Amino acid sequence: MARPIILGIVGDSAAGKTTISRGLVEILGEDNVTHIGTDDYHRYDREQRAERGITPLHPDCNYIDIITQHVRHLRDGEPILKPVYQHHDGTFGAPEYVAPKRFAVIEGLLGYYNEELSDAYDVRVFLAPPEELRREWKIKRDTSKRGYDEEQVLQELDKREPDSEAFIRPQKVNADMVISFQPNDDGEQLDAEITLSEGLPHPDLSVLLDEGGEQGITIEERSGGHCLRIPGDLDPDRGAAIEQAIWEKMQFASQLRTERLGEFTVGEDVQRSESLAIVQVLILYHLVTAKAAVAVGGDETSRRSD
Repeated sequence: MARPIILGIVGDSAAGKTTISRGLVEILGEDNVTHIGTDDYHRYDREQRAERGITPLHPDCNYIDIITQHVRHLRDGEPILKPVYQHHDGTFGAPEYVAPKRFAVIEGLLGYYNEELSDAYDVRVFLAPPEELRREWKIKRDTSKRGYDEEQVLQELDKREPDSEAFIRPQKVNADMVISFQPNDDGEQLDAEITLSEGLPHPDLSVLLDEGGEQGITIEERSGGHCLRIPGDLDPDRGAAIEQAIWEKMQFASQLRTERLGEFTVGEDVQRSESLAIVQVLILYHLVTAKAAVAVGGDETSRRSD
């Protein structure tokens, strides 16, 4: 088997990493994907962090060296014995044996913290929602799933802010795609702003634009890349046409075609976002083209030339 293709999804706490990751794992197929959260590599449990006055966003609170080692092992097609951090109570569980598969999706806070770790990924995504929206997401998640009350979450956000500024946000300069979901004017759907670096060969972006510009999709050239904006209320037929155009660029991965692009859950309800669907198909494009490049030309063909 050719070595696994490694996708990194990095961002601050409650930036949407798990939503993006789970959707991609479902599309690629759980049997084909090793899915790892680097929170498992925390050095201290929740009680120990409180005693030491350190946040999980600080590099000293994480085994960065072991994360790097394990990503390299997976890239080389070797199994790892992964630690397990339990978010429901902030303690550690028994380690898990993890074998490499065709793809690895690795999400977390510090995935691009140093050059050695950052270079181990084939595709690097950074999630950067507006802070107001991220705080809202974190309050909802931590009060419903992690045993906190709202006041505790707000206090923790304030405590973490210096580490967010110092260690988390600077990592976006290492990303191939910086994705920011933002509320649109009607507040019903989230627009997507995607900054695409020149580090990876992106598909022809002209397929996203319509001649009259009625759909509101824009592409702006920036130093070192492009900025793509996709409205959340994009017409579904237009969204399907864009997805089709990108799928046609990766016909060798036609078995991955699915109607589930863009799906997300709110409570028990499954909803769909056209902007999320286009974000996902762009990420898939890079994963499958990297896979094809490795299969044809060896390990180094999928990496950028920095």
